[in-house]
Amino acid sequence: MRTISRPGEVLETVPGVIITQHSGAGKANQFFLRGFNLDHGTDFATSIDGMPVNMPTHGHGQGYTDLNILIPELVQRVNYKKGVYFAEEGDFSSAGAVDIELFDTLPSSIAVLEGGSFGYARGLFASSPDLGPGHLLYGLELFHNDGPWEHPDGYKKFNGTVRYSQGDASCGFSITGMGYFGDWDATDQIAQRALDQGIVNRFGSLNPTSGGTSQRYSLMGEWHRNDAESATRLMAYGFYYDLDLFSDFTYFLNDPDNGDQFHQHDDRWTTGLKGSHTWFHTLGERDIETTIGLQIRNDQIHNGLFNTAARQTLSQVREDDVLQTSISPYIENKVVWAEKFRTIAGVRGDIFHFDVNSDNPANSGDTLDGIVSPKLGLILGPWKETEFYLNGGLGFHSNDGRGTTTRIDPATGDAVDPVDPLVRSKGAEVGVRSRIIPHLQSTLSLWYLELDSELLFVGDAGTTEASRPSRRYGVELANYYTPTKWLTIDADFSLSQARFRDNAVDLDTGLAIGKEIPGSIEGVVAAGISVHDLNGFFGSLRLRYFGPRPLIEDDSVRSGETILLSAQVGYQFNKTWTLSAEVFNILNRKDSEIDYFYASRLPGEPAAGVEDRHFHPVEPVSFRIALTAKF
Repeated sequence: MRTISRPGEVLETVPGVIITQHSGAGKANQFFLRGFNLDHGTDFATSIDGMPVNMPTHGHGQGYTDLNILIPELVQRVNYKKGVYFAEEGDFSSAGAVDIELFDTLPSSIAVLEGGSFGYARGLFASSPDLGPGHLLYGLELFHNDGPWEHPDGYKKFNGTVRYSQGDASCGFSITGMGYFGDWDATDQIAQRALDQGIVNRFGSLNPTSGGTSQRYSLMGEWHRNDAESATRLMAYGFYYDLDLFSDFTYFLNDPDNGDQFHQHDDRWTTGLKGSHTWFHTLGERDIETTIGLQIRNDQIHNGLFNTAARQTLSQVREDDVLQTSISPYIENKVVWAEKFRTIAGVRGDIFHFDVNSDNPANSGDTLDGIVSPKLGLILGPWKETEFYLNGGLGFHSNDGRGTTTRIDPATGDAVDPVDPLVRSKGAEVGVRSRIIPHLQSTLSLWYLELDSELLFVGDAGTTEASRPSRRYGVELANYYTPTKWLTIDADFSLSQARFRDNAVDLDTGLAIGKEIPGSIEGVVAAGISVHDLNGFFGSLRLRYFGPRPLIEDDSVRSGETILLSAQVGYQFNKTWTLSAEVFNILNRKDSEIDYFYASRLPGEPAAGVEDRHFHPVEPVSFRIALTAKF
């Protein structure tokens, strides 16, 4: 029932999550949650049926999460967790974790033809016929979109998913293959002064040769068995990923003759295993669940950074082969101590090995590190459909493997210190969940999170780098109301504050830099009303408010707010045919998808460049019309 302009917005079903884009549509989305600008996925673990999507030591940014592989119609459910309180969740999960469940069998076969503004076109066919004792699910998606840009994105992508499954929830297995290929041009964020001076229009580009290609092909198998005494789940996965990304954020700051475009390359083979076994037992009258699990992941990575002009290589900054392996055992125990009191306690261990072979021998080497993360949750209730909870725990995120062995800055030749391989996070949360009001589900939570080192996006490098320790806290209120079987209302509110914990000083001026964390989200409102199955009619109206954020550490420059109102309306003529329309940015607001503040240089400006706001605009009012057949 939700309007979805891009596949990653499936994750906006998670209260407090904002999905944006600051470049071409084929690039991974920008994520925001709980006081974080998560860049392309750092500190937000994302998986599809247990197979991880985040990529460590990535050519563009740590934890890079590309969800263009998703076909939204094949998503059955989105399971989410927030905070560092879950033993099953490890790297990148300090802010939260999401597992996207795909269907084993569809309610019906489906064919969709869509068209809309700015060269938008999409075709989908998916079905899940019986095959022998099981089911074969398959889906194929073809997609094209230019966007409103002066230099069209020309985004073309091809998605395919195939799954064979047998059994049911008590015992069964599935084998799933997924494939994606995308090619696009990109309009990167532009400097505000370039718009003010009439150098470009709002949807123009300061380097029309930016863009990229990416592809991902995966195979995963899963087996599970559940009975009254125990539950077992085993899965194995493997995928190949490739990205070539051409970006230009600073124009002529570093190279006044050729410009500052750079090429980031990443290709990798990733394999992994996950297994867990749970015993259901009792101690006296107490029900107990004890789970042990093991997760193993191996990434064989080749990535590089190159200076380019019009996508032609000028020079190599660095090129590396990285072998990154992690082994992560965990144990979790759930005990019902009394009718109104239960606990969840766990501990997780993570061992990481980084082996870096760099083009500069001084930056080669290997690193071994480990970390132990205990977790605890207390749950009281329910009383009158209401329960209270208190969570606390430790977590972590990994840093880019290249940073753990780098001793010479490849761009400047200066000596640098390697970063810590694993960075501690710790958090706590108190909350209440209630259904005391008929048909209304509400959750209110107060949370707190500390990181020993922040990962920040650096505009002139186009990547993330380790920064200062940080502290965040906030409040969230999520509501889901179904007063009738044909009407649904949801409203989520999130407020947070993020600060660095130390007092850094500018070495040139001797002045304090400030404690604000650039880009940290402060306020989010997501609300909607949906009408469904009303004499064939259905529709929804959705509001998304993305509040102002600090853009530099002293809070002297802030972003504006972003307000988007979108709607969907449709009619189901019979069991087979449905016609629907979506309208995005109904108010035609001229807000930003995202804002940054850093130095760049336009032709004729001083060599040191100009500190300025850089923004990527939201798309103007647009529409899409879809004809859907179900059979």
